[in-house]
Amino acid sequence: MKPVLLVLAAGMGSRYGGLKQIDKVGPGGEAIIDYSIYDAIRAGYGKIVFVIRKNIEKDIRSFFEPRLTGKIPFDFVHQELDMVPEGIEVPPERKKPWGTGHAVLVAKEKIKEPFAVINADDFYGPQAYRQTAAFLMENKDPYEYAMVGYRLDNTLSDNGSVARGVCKTSNDGYLEEVTEHTKIYREGGKIISLLEDGSATEFTGSEPVSMNFWCFHPNIFPELERQFTGFIRDHAADLKAEFFIPLPVSVLIRTGKIRMKVLPNAEEWFGVTYKEDKPVVIKKIRELVDKGVYPDKLWK
Repeated sequence: MKPVLLVLAAGMGSRYGGLKQIDKVGPGGEAIIDYSIYDAIRAGYGKIVFVIRKNIEKDIRSFFEPRLTGKIPFDFVHQELDMVPEGIEVPPERKKPWGTGHAVLVAKEKIKEPFAVINADDFYGPQAYRQTAAFLMENKDPYEYAMVGYRLDNTLSDNGSVARGVCKTSNDGYLEEVTEHTKIYREGGKIISLLEDGSATEFTGSEPVSMNFWCFHPNIFPELERQFTGFIRDHAADLKAEFFIPLPVSVLIRTGKIRMKVLPNAEEWFGVTYKEDKPVVIKKIRELVDKGVYPDKLWK
Protein backbone atom coordinates (compact mmCIF):
# COMPACT_ATOMS: atom_id res chain seq x y z
CA MET A 1 0.00 0.00 0.00
CA LYS A 2 1.49 3.31 -1.07
CA PRO A 3 1.44 6.03 1.60
CA VAL A 4 -0.30 9.39 1.32
CA LEU A 5 1.40 12.77 1.66
CA LEU A 6 -0.70 15.30 3.58
CA VAL A 7 0.39 18.86 2.75
CA LEU A 8 -0.52 21.57 5.25
CA ALA A 9 -1.15 24.60 3.05
CA ALA A 10 -3.82 26.57 4.92
CA GLY A 11 -1.44 29.02 6.60
CA MET A 12 -2.14 32.72 6.30
CA GLY A 13 1.45 33.82 5.58
CA SER A 14 1.09 36.87 7.81
CA ARG A 15 4.84 37.21 8.42
CA TYR A 16 5.63 36.48 4.77
CA GLY A 17 3.10 38.88 3.30
CA GLY A 18 1.33 36.65 0.80
CA LEU A 19 0.58 33.12 -0.42
CA LYS A 20 4.00 31.61 0.21
CA GLN A 21 2.51 28.16 -0.50
CA ILE A 22 2.70 28.92 -4.24
CA ASP A 23 5.35 31.62 -4.42
CA LYS A 24 7.73 30.77 -7.26
CA VAL A 25 11.32 30.04 -6.26
CA GLY A 26 12.53 27.50 -8.85
CA PRO A 27 14.05 28.18 -12.29
CA GLY A 28 10.95 26.76 -13.98
CA GLY A 29 8.51 28.75 -11.81
CA GLU A 30 8.24 26.05 -9.14
CA ALA A 31 7.17 26.66 -5.55
CA ILE A 32 8.88 24.86 -2.67
CA ILE A 33 6.00 22.39 -2.48
CA ASP A 34 6.64 21.36 -6.10
CA TYR A 35 9.99 19.95 -5.01
CA SER A 36 8.39 18.19 -2.04
CA ILE A 37 5.82 16.50 -4.28
CA TYR A 38 8.49 15.62 -6.85
CA ASP A 39 10.59 14.00 -4.10
CA ALA A 40 7.53 12.21 -2.72
CA ILE A 41 6.66 10.71 -6.10
CA ARG A 42 10.24 9.50 -6.55
CA ALA A 43 10.20 7.97 -3.05
CA GLY A 44 7.01 5.98 -3.66
CA TYR A 45 4.13 8.02 -2.28
CA GLY A 46 0.84 7.29 -4.02
CA LYS A 47 -1.41 10.29 -3.35
CA ILE A 48 -1.28 13.95 -2.27
CA VAL A 49 -3.90 15.62 -0.06
CA PHE A 50 -3.74 19.40 0.39
CA VAL A 51 -5.21 21.10 3.46
CA ILE A 52 -6.27 24.60 2.37
CA ARG A 53 -8.69 27.40 3.19
CA LYS A 54 -11.75 28.02 1.02
CA ASN A 55 -10.68 31.55 0.16
CA ILE A 56 -7.41 30.36 -1.43
CA GLU A 57 -8.78 27.25 -3.14
CA LYS A 58 -9.04 28.83 -6.58
CA ASP A 59 -5.39 29.97 -6.49
CA ILE A 60 -4.12 26.65 -5.14
CA ARG A 61 -6.10 24.55 -7.61
CA SER A 62 -5.09 26.63 -10.62
CA PHE A 63 -1.46 26.31 -9.58
CA PHE A 64 -1.31 22.56 -8.93
CA GLU A 65 -3.92 20.94 -11.18
CA PRO A 66 -1.98 21.55 -14.45
CA ARG A 67 1.23 20.34 -12.78
CA LEU A 68 -0.02 17.16 -11.12
CA THR A 69 -2.84 15.85 -13.32
CA GLY A 70 -1.72 12.51 -14.72
CA LYS A 71 1.34 12.32 -12.47
CA ILE A 72 -0.17 11.43 -9.09
CA PRO A 73 -3.72 11.39 -7.62
CA PHE A 74 -4.45 14.45 -5.48
CA ASP A 75 -7.28 15.93 -3.45
CA PHE A 76 -8.14 19.00 -1.36
CA VAL A 77 -9.73 19.46 2.06
CA HIS A 78 -10.65 22.66 3.87
CA GLN A 79 -9.50 23.87 7.27
CA GLU A 80 -11.80 26.58 8.61
CA LEU A 81 -12.28 28.25 11.99
CA ASP A 82 -15.85 27.01 12.31
CA MET A 83 -14.81 23.35 12.01
CA VAL A 84 -15.12 22.75 15.76
CA PRO A 85 -17.32 20.48 17.92
CA GLU A 86 -20.98 21.40 18.13
CA GLY A 87 -21.79 23.89 20.86
CA ILE A 88 -18.45 25.70 20.69
CA GLU A 89 -18.57 29.40 19.80
CA VAL A 90 -15.59 30.81 17.91
CA PRO A 91 -14.87 34.47 18.75
CA PRO A 92 -15.66 36.62 15.67
CA GLU A 93 -12.33 38.43 16.01
CA ARG A 94 -10.36 35.17 15.73
CA LYS A 95 -8.41 35.02 12.42
CA LYS A 96 -5.62 32.50 13.08
CA PRO A 97 -6.30 28.82 12.11
CA TRP A 98 -6.56 26.30 14.95
CA GLY A 99 -3.11 24.86 14.29
CA THR A 100 -1.38 21.90 12.68
CA GLY A 101 -3.11 19.22 14.77
CA HIS A 102 -6.48 20.53 13.64
CA ALA A 103 -5.20 20.66 10.04
CA VAL A 104 -4.42 16.94 10.18
CA LEU A 105 -7.76 16.16 11.80
CA VAL A 106 -9.83 17.79 9.02
CA ALA A 107 -8.32 15.33 6.51
CA LYS A 108 -9.70 12.25 8.29
CA GLU A 109 -12.30 11.45 5.61
CA LYS A 110 -9.71 11.65 2.83
CA ILE A 111 -7.05 9.31 4.23
CA LYS A 112 -7.36 5.58 4.92
CA GLU A 113 -3.71 4.66 4.37
CA PRO A 114 -0.51 5.26 6.37
CA PHE A 115 0.46 8.87 5.72
CA ALA A 116 3.04 11.57 6.26
CA VAL A 117 2.45 15.21 7.12
CA ILE A 118 4.53 18.15 5.86
CA ASN A 119 4.35 21.93 5.71
CA ALA A 120 3.84 23.42 2.24
CA ASP A 121 6.50 26.10 2.73
CA ASP A 122 9.35 23.92 4.04
CA PHE A 123 12.05 22.29 1.90
CA TYR A 124 12.94 18.98 3.52
CA GLY A 125 15.31 17.37 0.99
CA PRO A 126 15.03 14.08 -0.95
CA GLN A 127 16.38 11.90 1.86
CA ALA A 128 13.44 12.73 4.15
CA TYR A 129 10.92 11.42 1.61
CA ARG A 130 12.90 8.22 1.09
CA GLN A 131 13.14 7.72 4.87
CA THR A 132 9.45 8.28 5.51
CA ALA A 133 8.17 6.34 2.51
CA ALA A 134 10.28 3.35 3.54
CA PHE A 135 9.04 3.57 7.12
CA LEU A 136 5.38 3.85 6.14
CA MET A 137 5.57 0.95 3.66
CA GLU A 138 7.70 -1.39 5.80
CA ASN A 139 6.50 -0.76 9.35
CA LYS A 140 3.52 -2.97 10.22
CA ASP A 141 2.94 -1.83 13.80
CA PRO A 142 -0.06 0.55 13.74
CA TYR A 143 1.02 2.04 17.06
CA GLU A 144 4.53 2.93 15.95
CA TYR A 145 4.74 6.33 14.30
CA ALA A 146 7.78 8.31 13.17
CA MET A 147 9.10 11.80 12.63
CA VAL A 148 12.07 13.23 10.76
CA GLY A 149 14.51 14.84 13.17
CA TYR A 150 16.75 17.68 11.96
CA ARG A 151 19.55 19.41 13.86
CA LEU A 152 18.26 22.68 15.26
CA ASP A 153 21.16 24.70 13.83
CA ASN A 154 20.31 23.42 10.33
CA THR A 155 16.79 24.83 10.54
CA LEU A 156 17.08 28.50 11.51
CA SER A 157 16.34 31.62 9.48
CA ASP A 158 18.74 34.54 9.31
CA ASN A 159 15.81 36.92 9.00
CA GLY A 160 13.89 36.44 12.22
CA SER A 161 12.57 33.97 14.76
CA VAL A 162 11.06 30.59 13.89
CA ALA A 163 8.86 28.01 15.63
CA ARG A 164 10.42 24.59 16.27
CA GLY A 165 9.44 21.44 18.12
CA VAL A 166 12.52 20.60 20.22
CA CYS A 167 12.77 16.88 20.88
CA LYS A 168 14.04 14.71 23.69
CA THR A 169 14.89 11.18 22.51
CA SER A 170 15.67 7.86 24.18
CA ASN A 171 18.93 5.97 23.74
CA ASP A 172 17.25 3.68 21.19
CA GLY A 173 16.04 6.55 19.01
CA TYR A 174 12.44 7.04 20.09
CA LEU A 175 10.82 10.34 20.92
CA GLU A 176 10.22 10.89 24.62
CA GLU A 177 8.97 14.46 24.50
CA VAL A 178 8.60 17.33 22.04
CA THR A 179 8.23 20.90 23.22
CA GLU A 180 6.98 23.59 20.87
CA HIS A 181 9.14 26.72 20.97
CA THR A 182 7.46 29.48 18.97
CA LYS A 183 10.27 32.05 18.91
CA ILE A 184 13.80 30.68 18.34
CA TYR A 185 16.49 32.90 16.84
CA ARG A 186 20.25 33.51 16.64
CA GLU A 187 21.67 36.30 18.76
CA GLY A 188 25.34 37.05 19.20
CA GLY A 189 26.44 33.58 18.18
CA LYS A 190 23.91 31.94 20.48
CA ILE A 191 20.62 30.16 19.75
CA ILE A 192 17.91 31.58 21.97
CA SER A 193 14.27 30.62 22.58
CA LEU A 194 12.05 33.37 23.98
CA LEU A 195 9.34 31.78 26.09
CA GLU A 196 5.77 32.97 26.53
CA ASP A 197 6.43 34.21 30.07
CA GLY A 198 9.19 36.51 28.78
CA SER A 199 12.08 34.34 29.97
CA ALA A 200 14.64 32.81 27.60
CA THR A 201 16.49 29.53 27.24
CA GLU A 202 19.63 28.75 25.24
CA PHE A 203 20.22 25.77 22.92
CA THR A 204 23.47 24.28 21.59
CA GLY A 205 22.15 23.77 18.05
CA SER A 206 22.67 19.99 18.04
CA GLU A 207 19.22 19.27 19.49
CA PRO A 208 16.91 17.24 17.22
CA VAL A 209 13.88 19.24 16.18
CA SER A 210 10.64 18.47 14.44
CA MET A 211 10.04 20.36 11.22
CA ASN A 212 6.51 18.99 11.07
CA PHE A 213 7.42 15.94 8.98
CA TRP A 214 5.44 13.20 10.72
CA CYS A 215 4.48 9.63 9.87
CA PHE A 216 1.11 8.40 11.14
CA HIS A 217 -1.37 5.58 10.76
CA PRO A 218 -5.07 6.42 10.31
CA ASN A 219 -5.72 5.42 13.92
CA ILE A 220 -4.34 8.86 14.86
CA PHE A 221 -7.61 10.50 13.78
CA PRO A 222 -9.85 9.37 16.69
CA GLU A 223 -7.13 10.42 19.11
CA LEU A 224 -6.81 13.84 17.46
CA GLU A 225 -10.57 14.30 17.55
CA ARG A 226 -10.78 13.42 21.23
CA GLN A 227 -7.91 15.67 22.23
CA PHE A 228 -8.99 18.58 20.02
CA THR A 229 -12.46 18.46 21.55
CA GLY A 230 -10.95 18.91 25.01
CA PHE A 231 -8.52 21.55 23.79
CA ILE A 232 -11.14 23.68 22.07
CA ARG A 233 -13.52 23.56 25.03
CA ASP A 234 -10.72 24.92 27.22
CA HIS A 235 -9.25 27.45 24.79
CA ALA A 236 -11.99 28.59 22.40
CA ALA A 237 -11.91 32.14 23.77
CA ASP A 238 -8.11 32.43 23.44
CA LEU A 239 -7.43 34.22 20.14
CA LYS A 240 -3.89 32.84 19.93
CA ALA A 241 -4.40 29.25 21.10
CA GLU A 242 -3.28 26.62 18.57
CA PHE A 243 -3.58 22.84 18.63
CA PHE A 244 -0.06 21.99 17.44
CA ILE A 245 0.74 18.38 16.43
CA PRO A 246 3.33 17.95 19.24
CA LEU A 247 0.60 18.39 21.85
CA PRO A 248 -1.42 15.23 21.04
CA VAL A 249 1.75 13.31 20.13
CA SER A 250 3.25 14.06 23.54
CA VAL A 251 0.08 12.89 25.28
CA LEU A 252 0.03 9.62 23.31
CA ILE A 253 3.69 8.94 24.10
CA ARG A 254 3.30 9.81 27.76
CA THR A 255 0.28 7.50 28.14
CA GLY A 256 2.06 4.66 26.34
CA LYS A 257 -0.43 4.44 23.46
CA ILE A 258 2.21 4.90 20.74
CA ARG A 259 5.93 4.93 20.11
CA MET A 260 7.45 7.58 17.84
CA LYS A 261 10.66 6.63 16.03
CA VAL A 262 12.96 9.56 15.23
CA LEU A 263 14.47 9.33 11.73
CA PRO A 264 17.71 11.36 11.90
CA ASN A 265 18.33 13.64 8.95
CA ALA A 266 21.49 15.70 8.51
CA GLU A 267 20.28 17.66 5.51
CA GLU A 268 19.80 21.41 5.76
CA TRP A 269 16.25 22.65 5.99
CA PHE A 270 15.24 25.88 4.35
CA GLY A 271 11.96 27.67 3.87
CA VAL A 272 10.14 30.95 3.46
CA THR A 273 9.08 32.15 6.88
CA TYR A 274 9.88 35.74 5.92
CA LYS A 275 9.92 37.58 2.58
CA GLU A 276 13.66 38.10 3.07
CA ASP A 277 14.11 34.31 3.00
CA LYS A 278 13.04 34.08 -0.65
CA PRO A 279 16.39 35.06 -2.31
CA VAL A 280 18.17 32.50 -0.11
CA VAL A 281 15.71 29.78 -1.14
CA ILE A 282 16.08 30.67 -4.82
CA LYS A 283 19.88 30.43 -4.51
CA LYS A 284 19.80 27.09 -2.69
CA ILE A 285 17.43 25.52 -5.21
CA ARG A 286 19.55 26.81 -8.08
CA GLU A 287 22.54 25.07 -6.47
CA LEU A 288 20.62 21.80 -6.22
CA VAL A 289 19.58 22.06 -9.88
CA ASP A 290 23.19 22.73 -10.88
CA LYS A 291 24.25 19.61 -8.94
CA GLY A 292 21.70 17.51 -10.84
CA VAL A 293 19.46 16.81 -7.85
CA TYR A 294 16.52 18.33 -9.78
CA PRO A 295 15.93 19.17 -13.45
CA ASP A 296 15.57 22.78 -14.61
CA LYS A 297 11.85 22.22 -14.99
CA LEU A 298 10.23 19.66 -12.73
CA TRP A 299 6.98 19.13 -14.61
CA LYS A 300 8.06 18.95 -18.24
